Amino acid sequence: MPTENVPSIPATMNAMVLTGHGDIDKLVYRDDVATPRPGPGEVLVQVTATAKNNTDRKAREGLYPTKDKGDVTSFAMGGEPTLTFPRIQGADVAGRVVAVGEGVAASRIGERGLLDFNLYPDARRDINLTPDYYGHGADGGYAEYVAVPSDQFHHVSNPELADAELAAMGMCSYQTGYHMMTSARVAAGERVLVSGASGGVGAALIQMCRIVGAIPYAVSQPDKAEALLALGAEAVIDRGDLSSFVERVLEATGGAPIDAVMDLVGGEMTDLFIDTMIGDMKARTTYPRLSIAGASGGNLSEIMWTRIYLYQVQIFGVSHGTREEAEQLIEWIRGGQLKPVLHAAFKLSELHEAERYFVNRGSNYLGKIVIVPDSQWAAHGAPFALKENA
Repeated sequence: MPTENVPSIPATMNAMVLTGHGDIDKLVYRDDVATPRPGPGEVLVQVTATAKNNTDRKAREGLYPTKDKGDVTSFAMGGEPTLTFPRIQGADVAGRVVAVGEGVAASRIGERGLLDFNLYPDARRDINLTPDYYGHGADGGYAEYVAVPSDQFHHVSNPELADAELAAMGMCSYQTGYHMMTSARVAAGERVLVSGASGGVGAALIQMCRIVGAIPYAVSQPDKAEALLALGAEAVIDRGDLSSFVERVLEATGGAPIDAVMDLVGGEMTDLFIDTMIGDMKARTTYPRLSIAGASGGNLSEIMWTRIYLYQVQIFGVSHGTREEAEQLIEWIRGGQLKPVLHAAFKLSELHEAERYFVNRGSNYLGKIVIVPDSQWAAHGAPFALKENA
């Protein structure tokens, strides 16, 4: 059913438009953006909620260093930068199909779903070598409507999940975490150290470790321990005094080495994470493995390569995942194995406030922030609005 046959779709929409690299003043709220039209094989989604990710800020500020450690640039895995301006950010989109393009069944209209946020370079299901995503290489969900491939907008009908909660389980966090696990071949019974455990990827990793039978040990602040234990963490280790960090991890495991580390921090922590895996190699039954998908603690780490090759530490750099992994995650969401960790919702017109809150979030922060179009706020945002002093 083409867009033109659905008169309720307006010619223009409200959207938050990124106008260039810089601070939040580069995000401009507009009410005259042309509503997209679905092309062949696409659906038009009326956005009800879009989760906020740290990659939005990094892309806006141009925080992707090149070989020159002092230089920054746009994300450009395919050769040339695909972030052009103006751009509508927002990768983890939940909403409802309101129109379809050529070749897509009209029966899809009305379906609620979640977007697989990747801009896949080809049809391969098992690999994704030049990752790009909606909100970066194409317009995303910080708007009232977005047009996306029909096979990447996955129907999720679970009535117990609100749209904001569904967006909080978006692929940018969950698929990244799952790809960290599959790259490192995390298996049942293995001890997995999860850094940055209170964020979106960390919270996803804790749940997914439990799904596959692995034992997650969370690195986070003590005041988040109760929530992380409830989510599935075996124990919560405070970074605290770094000189005793490795000892405290091994105390939590009963002296057994960590089998695999999911590193979202980088910086000086990475070398310590490796130490948790190689203290007693005789106690190991598999190679020590480290998956890294972030550098929130610093972009440079000092590591002795002799330790890496002598102890046979396997290191996996992880960005986006694959179609196969996205489909597995959708099955877990549909089956109720994965639960949302939603911190709060903000109106789209208040994205500047959400950005400031995200950067300066306090110790009570756990999970995801979602952005809801103002026109959808009463139904999908207000029940999850940030409470005073929350």
